[in-house]
Formats: sequence, structure tokens, C-alpha cells
Amino acid sequence: MSALVKLRLSMLGIMALVIGIATLLVTAIMYALMPETDFAVLIYGSLAFIVLINVMQWLIGPKIIEAMYRVRPLKPHEYGWLVTSVERVAKASGLKKVPNVGIAEVSVPNAFAYGNLVFGYKVAVTRGLLEALPPEEVEAVIAHEVGHIRHRDVEVMMLISILPALLYWLGRTLIIFGGFGYSDRRRQASFIPVLAGFGLFAVSFLMNFFVLYISRLREHYADSNAVLTVDNGGRKLQRALARILIASGQLRNFRPSELNTASKLKAFLISDPEVGIAAGFRDIDSVVEWIKSRPRLSHMEIFSTHPDPAKRFRFIDSLEKEIRSRRGFLT
Repeated sequence: MSALVKLRLSMLGIMALVIGIATLLVTAIMYALMPETDFAVLIYGSLAFIVLINVMQWLIGPKIIEAMYRVRPLKPHEYGWLVTSVERVAKASGLKKVPNVGIAEVSVPNAFAYGNLVFGYKVAVTRGLLEALPPEEVEAVIAHEVGHIRHRDVEVMMLISILPALLYWLGRTLIIFGGFGYSDRRRQASFIPVLAGFGLFAVSFLMNFFVLYISRLREHYADSNAVLTVDNGGRKLQRALARILIASGQLRNFRPSELNTASKLKAFLISDPEVGIAAGFRDIDSVVEWIKSRPRLSHMEIFSTHPDPAKRFRFIDSLEKEIRSRRGFLT
């Protein structure tokens, strides 16, 4: 079984598990509360409120991102090669509409895709990225970001992220109102919804780790778009990520405030700004090979939205080998 097929099956499996658990718990609690009409209405109201808040965040999120990272549209005749790269990658990715491209006036080298169905989708690269990477590596980064748009990752992650929040607020409602004996008929048994509420707290906490795992898988999936749509895209993406890691390591030592600012919405970025490496290699390919040789670069991957760079680089290698062997077979 190919690495890409395994990745897709892993994503589908873990997403089905998360959705299934959340649906089962909410359905069971709703069924148990059916005799308590007032209590059930309160629960439904709380759930509707959480969904509404997340939908509002999804709608206004692009404006928040643009304000935080100082994103501006390209000026006429500015970085024409960048626009051409986005158009070429979008066409190769099968997108019907080319995403708008902007520049984030941030010195930390990184990139991100954002947007929604209402305001459209956009790709932004930071000023630091344009200064640190050659154009061919920037194109590989763009292909990764276009992959997020192609795979509907904004909507997928919003849907998955809502579920732990729903369970948390459902548990909170059960504890607050169940603990005060909201039901006159079942006042003597009010400890049951309280226990259920604490149980939902625990499930919500654990489910957040599944959400982070899904986020890491989606990063791998976006990497595959660079491999599939850019010539020698895997190697170019590895070089780009290595340069970003070096820059992040330098900023961590000399300009930590800039790194902290860039990390506020790090789930959107191509690389976690808080993970960096020291310079000192003779060329960028030596950095790439060193990263691949490490078991891991971070011991905190379980708490991260991004895969460990060493694992990520090795996965890109496996995809490159599959693509080359497939093309060789076809020829």
C-alpha cells in the first residue's frame, strides 16, 4: 500500500472515530434528557451557541489573520513570478479558481493559506520567506499551501475542532445546572449529570489530541501536493523547510518577540515557528540530510499542529520515490 493511500486512510479513520464518539455521546445525553424538556432546551441552546461562535470565527477569520500578519495584496507588476507560480500550481492542482496571493509584512519566513467560501481563498507568503528562499523553493511552498485549499482543510479542521468544544460546553452545562438540581423531579439524582459533565470534560481533553493528530496528517497531505504538482517538488520543499527551520532557530535566539508574534496562529503556517535548528552546515542539502537522519527534532510533537520535521522529511522522500517509480512504470 502506498504512503499516500495509507495517509488518506489514516485521516478518514481518525476523523470517523472523532465524529463517531462525539455523535454517540451527544445523542446518548440528548436521549437521557428527553423527559427533562427544560434541561434539554438548555443543552440544545448551548450547543447551538458554540456552533454559531465557530461559524462566526470562520467567517471573520480571514480578516483577523490579515490584520495580525499585516497581509496586503500585491501591487501591480510586483513579484510577477510569484503570481505566475500560484497560477501554475493552481492549474496543476486542478483548482477552478486561482487563489489570490498576498504578502505578509513579517520578517519570520513562513507562508499560509486561508479564506472561506464567502470571501474566497488566499495564499500569503511573508516578507521573510521571499528574502530567504529562491523562487523555485517558494513555488514548492506555494504548492503546499494550495494543497490546503484543494483539500478544504480550513473547513475540515473547523468541523473537527468544533467537536471537542461542543463536548466541553455540554459537560459544563451539565455540571452547572445539573449540580444545582435543575430538575425538580430528579433533584435527588442531580449528581448523575455532574458526573457525566466531568466525563465529557475528560473526553473533550483527550479529543483535542486527536484533533492535533489530524492537523499533522493534513500537513503531510498538503506536502503531497508539492510533490505531485512541482517538478522535483519534494526536494525543493525539503530545502525550503530546512531554510525556514534555520531562520526560526536564529530568530529564537536574537529576536524572540517576532517569533512569538508569528506563533499566535501557527496552525495556519507551513512550519511551526517555535521549532528551529542551529546553522553551521556547508550547504542546504547537508541540512536536509541531517534532519532526515535524526529520529526526531522535537519531543513535543503530540502537542503540535505540525509533524516533526524529521518524520516530515522522510515522508516526503517516500512520496517522491513512489511518484518516480510510478512515472518510470508508465514510461
